[in-house]
Amino acid sequence: MLDLLIMANQRARSLRVAMTDAERRLWACLRNRRFVDYKFRRQHPLGRFIVDFACIEHHLVIEADGGQHNENDYDERRTAWLEGQGWRVLRFWNNEILTNTEGVQEMILAVLDKRL
Repeated sequence: MLDLLIMANQRARSLRVAMTDAERRLWACLRNRRFVDYKFRRQHPLGRFIVDFACIEHHLVIEADGGQHNENDYDERRTAWLEGQGWRVLRFWNNEILTNTEGVQEMILAVLDKRL
């Protein structure tokens, strides 16, 4: 079990280095409590999955999806598992993050405000 945890942490670390442009843009908004003082983690292991961004305190996962995620069974199973664990999952297309960053932020804030 410890080996799986170490592997997940190493994989998450490598994903942090290889972030997409959309993930970088969103992370610039979310990091260091810049987003209305909400604390987010990037490339964070949850169970056997690594999520793009997680607000642990409010059980919110944010995923930045590229074309490979279109109608993906793995993503559906992953989302179902996360929701079964009490997480709310928001998915945004990369192009949406890059072209409508403010709108994406408004959607995230609306979900966080509703959770309070």
